[in-house]
Amino acid sequence: MTSTATTPHETPGSAPRTVLLAMDFQHGIADRFAGTGVLEHARAAVEAARDAGIPVVWVRVAFRPGYPEIAPTSGFAGISARAGENGMTEDSPATALHEALAPRPEEPVVIKRRISAFTGSDLEVLLRGMQAESLVLAGISTSGVVLSTLRQAADLDFRLTVLADACADPDEEVHRVLTQKVFPRQAAVTTVDQWVDGFAGA
Repeated sequence: MTSTATTPHETPGSAPRTVLLAMDFQHGIADRFAGTGVLEHARAAVEAARDAGIPVVWVRVAFRPGYPEIAPTSGFAGISARAGENGMTEDSPATALHEALAPRPEEPVVIKRRISAFTGSDLEVLLRGMQAESLVLAGISTSGVVLSTLRQAADLDFRLTVLADACADPDEEVHRVLTQKVFPRQAAVTTVDQWVDGFAGA
């Protein structure tokens, strides 16, 4: 897959420092994409990042019991009815990171309250503390967390790469349009294999 953006991967220790964001790979979301290959590609990206010394930051969406973060006017207002009283709380099995990706205890986990990984979370503070300047995005869904996070990260002046095959969307055509036509305006769009090849030989 090619991209009109030319953001290269920088090797660890050089500027800008790269961080891999693995977003919304939690049971309540990821289980819907079993058999699509996205979990396998995401795991390959995570393992490659670890091998290269690239930090992995996990992002998941969850709420306090009773969903006090959700106003009646919010687009999330129906979540309690759909998920049940505790279906999307921080301790719910649905919000737990998927074991197929084998997150490590020492890797930071950011809890967000909306679609973007930055909204209602301390992600930006964490990334600034890590001196991150370049973000690699993997997540589900493409039209949800990936799109919203990419837009906000671009406004925050991060250099961006999207791993297209480590993202997925319920609508394959939406995924195609975003990864081939929309995202390349602000990010390099590539596959996991191409991304790994780009720094494995550096």
